[in-house]
This record gives sequence, C-alpha cells and structure tokens, in this order.
Amino acid sequence: MKALVYTGPETQAYRDVADPAPSAGDALIKVAHTGICGSDMHAFLGHDERRPAPLILGHEVAGTVVSGPLEGKRVTVNPLVTCGTCAACRSGRDNLCPDRQIISMPPREGGFADYLAMPAGNLVVVPDNITDSQAALAEPIACGWHAVRLAKRALISGPSEAKALVIGGGAIGLGAALSLKAQGITQVRLIEPNAERAQFLKSSCGIEVLTPDQAETSGQYDLIVDGVGYAATRATATKLAKPGGVISHIGLGSSDGGLDIRRMTLQEITFIGTYTYTAEDFRETTKAMFDGRLGALDWTEIRPLSDGLRAFTDLRQGAVAVPKILLTPDN
Repeated sequence: MKALVYTGPETQAYRDVADPAPSAGDALIKVAHTGICGSDMHAFLGHDERRPAPLILGHEVAGTVVSGPLEGKRVTVNPLVTCGTCAACRSGRDNLCPDRQIISMPPREGGFADYLAMPAGNLVVVPDNITDSQAALAEPIACGWHAVRLAKRALISGPSEAKALVIGGGAIGLGAALSLKAQGITQVRLIEPNAERAQFLKSSCGIEVLTPDQAETSGQYDLIVDGVGYAATRATATKLAKPGGVISHIGLGSSDGGLDIRRMTLQEITFIGTYTYTAEDFRETTKAMFDGRLGALDWTEIRPLSDGLRAFTDLRQGAVAVPKILLTPDN
C-alpha cells in the first residue's frame, strides 16, 4: 500500500510500505480520511521522542471495514488501544492504562496510509447521516469532550451559570468549545490569534472569538480549557481563572513554565491535566455528533495524502484557516 512516512525532522516520503497484518479480532479498514493533529506536527518537527522516524503518523481516522469484524461498515476509529484488565481499565479510566498504545506511535503505525488494522472494539459504526469527513473529527472532539467532563466535576457554579474560555482555535480548541455547549455551558469564548482562522470560526462555527489582547480585558472565567499548552497560554489561563475556577489542560506544546502557582494556591484554582478520552467519552462524543449536538462538522479541508508534506508545511506557516486538514488516500 501507499503511505505518508515521517522520515526525519521536517521530512516525509509518500511511498510503498507493507500492508497491515491484522491480528485475531482486528478489522482491516480502507482509510477514507485521516486528520493532521498538533501531535503529528510536533513529531514532524522532531520534537516528540515518542515518535521516532521512520513512522506512519496520523490517528484521527475514518474509513470502511473491508475484512474482519464489521465488514462493509463505515467506521470512525478510537486510536487508543488498552489492555482492558488493569485497575484503570476496570474503573472506566482506560485512557490511563499503563499498557496503552495509540496508533502513530510505536509499535502501532498510524493512519496516513491506504489501510489500517484495528481491534474491532475500537470502532464505532457511522450512520448514513454522517459523512466520512465528519466522522474523522470524532477523535479530536473527544479530547475536548473528556476535558470538559472532568472540569465540570470540579466546578463550583452550575454549568448554566458558568463562563468558559477556550485557548486555541484548532480542532482541539474548537472541539472543546463545541463540547462545552453540548454539555450545558452556554457562555463560551475562544482565543485565536490567527485573524483568518478567527474569522472562519466566527462566520462558520458560531463561536465568539477574542484576540489575545481582548481576552486580557474580558474578565475572569469559571472554566478555562488550554488546547495549546505553551508557557504563554498557561500564564493566560492562570491569570484569567476566577477564584475557585478550573483549568483543564489538553495542549502538549511544551513542558515548562507559565503556571502562577502562588495565585493558584491563594485562589484555590483547580488544574486538571487531561489526556485523550476514555472509551465511554469516545462513544458519547460520537453520539453527540450523530445527534447533531456538535454542529455541522464542516470545518475541514480535504487534501490528497500524496501532497501531505505540503499540508504540514502550510499548517506550520499558519496559512490554513480551517481548524482541520484531512488527508485522503489517492486511490
């Protein structure tokens, strides 16, 4: 099959690779679309030691099962494979499984390819009212859904009274904003510094968008989701959180700096690190998508897999207005 292979910092090759070899209980999926995630960009730049070259990246996948369980069904893929038997898995916190694996990270190749093999239990069947491009958004939205669910448990105010701020207008941030609304928090604002993307979010997604300067004077918030994860965004989060507020941190931009620990201590601000989603979060996200509670899901741009390197370059240069680029196999 053909695949887009990460071969070293800022280099990728579209080339022939071995077809996947499904294990017992796996489904073989003909990939329709795979989204480019911020973690893929992080790896592409050579900043993620968990993703050494050569490697097929991509973990936001939708496609059609061509053999194995669910043959003939269109599916969206939960890329997180867990053991199912440890204490974390048994308690419903399977995303914390010590033996967790995710496609796009060894030993599991990712979805920037013609085909992908996955355990059948990681697949959600897609109904006729959802397109493949919409279905490919389940994974990034599920990250925000999980972050919002955890943050709501720590809120002092009720969801209907809470004011929320999301930092970052990519797919993770937008997914968090949509998840906030779907989970009953209606007062939602989002910070996005890229003017072209900000305009897209306002006009096409119905999101109230602030520039970073506007956010500085916009007041304080009960709940803040940091979908970026750099020192500057963490500093913004700790500055704008209300006393007793909650910061839900998804972004993996960098490891160091930004938190005002003194203010967080004096004002009893809760900080929650959130990673991916549980299997139940993923199912709840897809149900909300299928029911129309997360909007039109039309904020993607589709490009051929063979032109994937250009897509990564455009994203790095800030030349993409839409929150998500999907790569689709050429055949």
